[in-house]
Amino acid sequence: MYQLVAEQPDFIVINKACGVHFHSQDGSAGVVAQVEADRNEKLFSVHRLDTPTSGLLLLARSSAAAAHLSAQFAEHRIEKRYLALSKDKPKKKQGTIEGGMAKARRSQWKLTREKDNYAITQFISASVTPGLRAFLLRPLSGKTHQIRVALKSIGAPILGDSLYGGQAADRTYLHAYQLSFEHGGQQHQFTAAPHLGEHYQLPQLAQLLAQWQAIPPQWPQRQR
Repeated sequence: MYQLVAEQPDFIVINKACGVHFHSQDGSAGVVAQVEADRNEKLFSVHRLDTPTSGLLLLARSSAAAAHLSAQFAEHRIEKRYLALSKDKPKKKQGTIEGGMAKARRSQWKLTREKDNYAITQFISASVTPGLRAFLLRPLSGKTHQIRVALKSIGAPILGDSLYGGQAADRTYLHAYQLSFEHGGQQHQFTAAPHLGEHYQLPQLAQLLAQWQAIPPQWPQRQR
């Protein structure tokens, strides 16, 4: 269900598995409830991940720490990076995807030209193998289904994301890859490569991630 990545006096960081609910439902414990039970400790969520999304999740260990970290999320001062794969050719290989987020049919969301519920996502991408492309994404807002909608909007829905037209696969290939933030006067950065999913195991992807780690991405400038 999860792996413990880091433990600090004010927070812990876990790596949530794909397909695991954030909240408890249908009598089954969600990931937060399960971590609380395993640790016999009250924890406070400050952000969330969709059920199909794996990766880093930050949980505060006190209400005071939760308030500080939640404020950073609200002010977009916590930097998040996600790793996604697609088998479809995008309209552009890097850039910024932005627009209003509105509810659509079948529990979907869509991008609009409106300013309401505005979402901004920066991304770069590179070929992994012929017909498979990796995307490193940096959301500058925190909207429901933001990354999934963003990649669909450029013609590259996430592999395995059936809700948004992604090709069938053994999982939804979206992973919360990195978190960077300040807390307690210290800068923290946590990175967790995905470990579930046949396409995430490709050595070419490991090489690409190593390159992205060694040479920080030059994020595209927003077009105003």
